[in-house]
Amino acid sequence: MPDKKDSAIHYENTRLADYTYDDSIERGPVDLPFALLTILLLTIGVIMVLSASYARAYYDVSSGSGGNATYYFVRQFLFALLGVAIMFFLSRFPMSFFYRISDVVMLVSIILLALVLLVGETVNGAKRWINLGFTTFQPSEVAKIAVVLYFAALICRSKGKLNTLRSLIPFGVVLAVICFLLYEEPHMSGIIIILALGVVMLWLGGVPLRWFVIAFALVAGVAAVGYFGFSYVQDRVTAWLDPWSDASDTGYQIVQSLYTIGSGGLLGLGLGNSRQKYLYLPEEHNDFIFSIVCEELGYIGAMLILCLFALLIIRGYWLAMHARDRYSCLVGAGLTTHLAMQVILNVAVVTNTIPTTGISLPFFSYGGTALLLQLAEMGIILSLSRDIPEKK
Repeated sequence: MPDKKDSAIHYENTRLADYTYDDSIERGPVDLPFALLTILLLTIGVIMVLSASYARAYYDVSSGSGGNATYYFVRQFLFALLGVAIMFFLSRFPMSFFYRISDVVMLVSIILLALVLLVGETVNGAKRWINLGFTTFQPSEVAKIAVVLYFAALICRSKGKLNTLRSLIPFGVVLAVICFLLYEEPHMSGIIIILALGVVMLWLGGVPLRWFVIAFALVAGVAAVGYFGFSYVQDRVTAWLDPWSDASDTGYQIVQSLYTIGSGGLLGLGLGNSRQKYLYLPEEHNDFIFSIVCEELGYIGAMLILCLFALLIIRGYWLAMHARDRYSCLVGAGLTTHLAMQVILNVAVVTNTIPTTGISLPFFSYGGTALLLQLAEMGIILSLSRDIPEKK
């Protein structure tokens, strides 16, 4: 007879492999620590958008602000309120709902990525946005959520049989289509995140290690194509290796970012007292907002914010590990990994640890639709948290 340990392992594997979608089970409240950490980071982020953006909004009339110093802050604040409402609204849907719509979400994301090539708005040589009139919309953000939801559903349908080339073809086809559409924009940072999410989901699904060696070779090939195919990628790599070699052109942004971080010191200059935001640092309210955080709040303030992100990420993984079923576990781990990647890559960019890429800092960087989708992801994680049985 099997011992108690073997029986426990068999029960755990069965619990994760079988998903009966029993919506009649009474659901509990949302996970309070995860919700509070999300709202706390969002609040700090909106305040930092006000501090980082008012100089550009006031002086740079070409941005569409009309000289209104609170232009970016008001828009971000309204999107934050709407995003919180969406987060709690999605938390009310059972995880079976997201399982059923995973195919639709993937199809819609691919259609939007194709549509942006036809009617998209070109900014700085890249066609990545669809102009909605009141704001712009970046379809690649939807594709990131779609990869997590769709891959989790495919893994569950495969019932753990992901050890042959035939079983991996559907995943490879989806990634190839999305990456091709992103390549045409071009959007290299989006390709990197999509591929990384795909690899993480497959690893969580139990794909043998040998296939990841092949995947790594493919990613290296994509990186090489991006480097030799686009001059702006070469410029960014050159600026990363030696930003001071051309500090007035290709290396200007990263040099200004390093100046911004260094001028903050240990305790910072104080909230609202940044000097670099006065049109010295480009994208100070967007991709490089963490540099302003370091300048105004100092090393201690920046580390406290990173600690809050770490707590949120750890809590997200904890919720995924305690999920009621395998699909919820995969979705929770995938969305939390996406959050972790965005934070790590953004901080790595502003500190010149990796070449400059267009990766925003969740809850901090200015951008309405991106913020809504980030909070939608948090809503899905809160949804799975409601199915976790409370300890008696």
